[in-house]
Amino acid sequence: MRLTLKRLDYLHNGCKPPIVHRDLKASNILLNEKLQAKIAYFGLSKVLATESATHISTDAKGTFGYLDAEYCNIGQLNRKSDVYSFGIVLLELITGRAAIIRDVEPFPIHICQWVTPIYENMEIEKIVDSRIQGTYNNFSAQKAIEIAMACVRSSAIQRPEISSVYVELKGCLEIEMTSDQVTTVTEIDESDDDTNSSSSVLVT
Repeated sequence: MRLTLKRLDYLHNGCKPPIVHRDLKASNILLNEKLQAKIAYFGLSKVLATESATHISTDAKGTFGYLDAEYCNIGQLNRKSDVYSFGIVLLELITGRAAIIRDVEPFPIHICQWVTPIYENMEIEKIVDSRIQGTYNNFSAQKAIEIAMACVRSSAIQRPEISSVYVELKGCLEIEMTSDQVTTVTEIDESDDDTNSSSSVLVT
C-alpha cells in the first residue's frame, strides 16, 4: 500500500499539472514480479488545468462502490476523489470484504455502511479480516482503520492529502514491524530458556 500511495502522490503532486486517476480500485493496482505496486488503467484519468487548480468539472465516471459521492452529486473531480477511492481499497484490505458487501444483509450494502457503526463502537476485531485474527498489533489495526475512515469522509475538504495518508500508514507499518520483532525475540528467549533451563505507474 505504501508504494500505491507514493504513485498517487506522484500523480497529485509530482506531475505538472496534477493528474487525478478517477478509477482507483483493487483491480487497477497491479503487482510486478517483485511484488511492487503499479497503478494501471488511466482511461478515465483527468489532468487538472494548472498546478493550483482545485478541481475540474466533469461527468461522474468510475466504478460503483469506489466513487466519491460528493463528486457524483456536484460533478467536481479533485485529488480528494482519489483519496476516497484509496480509502475504500484500504477498507477492503483490512476487512477482507469487497466494496459492495452481499453476505451480511438481505440486500447489498456499501462497505462504509457496514464498517461505520462497528467502528463507532470501537469493535476493531469485528472489522479486521477474521482470517488474520491474532496476527496483528491492535493499535496498528485501529490506526489503519482510522486512516481509512478519514479518507472516506463525505466532504472532500475533510479528507487528508494523499501525502499525509502515506506518512500515517508508514507509521502503522513501523508499529506492526516492531511488534513482530518483539514477538520473535520473545519466542527466541523462551526457546533458549527451555534449552538451557521499504516510483512508477503503469499506463494502460
